[in-house]
Amino acid sequence: MTTPRPLTRPARALAAALAVGTLFAAAACSGSDGGVSPGADTSSTVAERGLAAQTTSPAASTPAGESPSGSASPSDLSEEDARNALITPADLEDDWTQVRDPREWRDSLLVGSVDVAAFVDGTSGTADCRRLVDALFDETLLGRPTGASALTGFQEGDSRLLYQVAAYDKAELDDSLQWLSRLPDTCDQFTLTGGDAGERTVQVIETSLPQAGDNRQGLTVTVKGESNGVPATLSLDVAAVQIGADAITVTNGGLEGADHDTTSAAVEQGTQRLQEVLAGRTPSPTPSGID
Repeated sequence: MTTPRPLTRPARALAAALAVGTLFAAAACSGSDGGVSPGADTSSTVAERGLAAQTTSPAASTPAGESPSGSASPSDLSEEDARNALITPADLEDDWTQVRDPREWRDSLLVGSVDVAAFVDGTSGTADCRRLVDALFDETLLGRPTGASALTGFQEGDSRLLYQVAAYDKAELDDSLQWLSRLPDTCDQFTLTGGDAGERTVQVIETSLPQAGDNRQGLTVTVKGESNGVPATLSLDVAAVQIGADAITVTNGGLEGADHDTTSAAVEQGTQRLQEVLAGRTPSPTPSGID
């Protein structure tokens, strides 16, 4: 689910050893996004059976903090708009490559049950953490879209970036952003048990994002455990930006860490693209702020 750019990566030997195993085991995806219908895949590499939507790169004519009039609730985002609002490799620095069928990405470290005994406040905290793990596994961070949606994915080495643009019920979207904002408190640290990966420690911390959209929330989720008997740490940046009843979501990282600069670039460029589309304009093919 990126290569740190100034971050120092852990030894590639570990990542290579893990890639042979089942760390990124595929599972069938429930639901469809932008017409993509994934299948199951037990390989640790990116599945390449369907073509992800491709778009041009953004312009910066709409300030990142402003929402165009087209973002009023309910959303009038069309399927074509959602596809046009997707970022491309040109919007990301380094050597990111757009992939096919990012819906096939599944991480076995996220499969398991939340240890209820560790929560002093009982089931409420457990439910929040369970929801987070499930949402990371099946790409429903903000819930299921109620309108148009489009998804794309990128890979650089063993790092992956999943990017989605979608329309939601406005009230439900507001609730989802509030839920994300309380996770660093309710799910500060918890334990996952069961599954093929055994017991894992999960930590959730808040991270800063560019001042984009109407509302936003950033998290870094770290899962420490084992894969095929080898110690493994999965680090994921999670970002969501709301514009009216529409939103973009980013999940970025892997066994070599999460590059926060790449997450910020995806958020900044993606918000500009969505604002352009909602204002009735077509994003420029020349990326803004990318040399």
